[in-house]
Amino acid sequence: MIGKLKGLIDSYGEDYVILDVQGVGYQVHCSARTLQALPQAGEAAVLSIETYVREDQIKLFGFRSDMEREWFRLLQTVQGVGAKVALAVLSTLPPADLANAIALRDKAAVARTPGVGPKVAERIVSELKDKAPAFASVDPVVAQLAGAVADDNAPRAVSDAISALVNLGYGQPQAAAAVASASRSAGENAETAMLIRLGLKELAK
Repeated sequence: MIGKLKGLIDSYGEDYVILDVQGVGYQVHCSARTLQALPQAGEAAVLSIETYVREDQIKLFGFRSDMEREWFRLLQTVQGVGAKVALAVLSTLPPADLANAIALRDKAAVARTPGVGPKVAERIVSELKDKAPAFASVDPVVAQLAGAVADDNAPRAVSDAISALVNLGYGQPQAAAAVASASRSAGENAETAMLIRLGLKELAK
């Protein structure tokens, strides 16, 4: 199996690059984000590779980093997500943003991907929620609270405060993060009004 290719960029296609490795041109399919980051023809490039072997074809998928390749694999463990959808998600969200979106249960961010509807976004977020925090830059307390809100297990005052901030026009993930921070400083028994006030301060930073 091919795990990495290092060579010169020969040419680009709509969703692939031809990488010349010592005279052999490999057609490597990449996300739009990866293609945009690669150098122009004639310059050197290194790609982490995922090799797909089927009865009628061998297909190579290329990534700028091992982390991006790992997300490509993870995404395909979700029912209804194949290579094409996984690449589309990675074209829309870089790995760090994807990890944060899943950790915060931000279905809307995932659903911005062309071809990914609300149901698939919901599955991606719920099925990968236990794997994302390891890659995310999100405060674990915030991720935990976002999960509790999504599962309807959050304290009433917290849920009400988040709902109030969302009604003011803030996104659900931002509101959850702000209220999580407010809850930590105000204590578990803080009332809704205080959480809203502290949450707004957090959002104004």
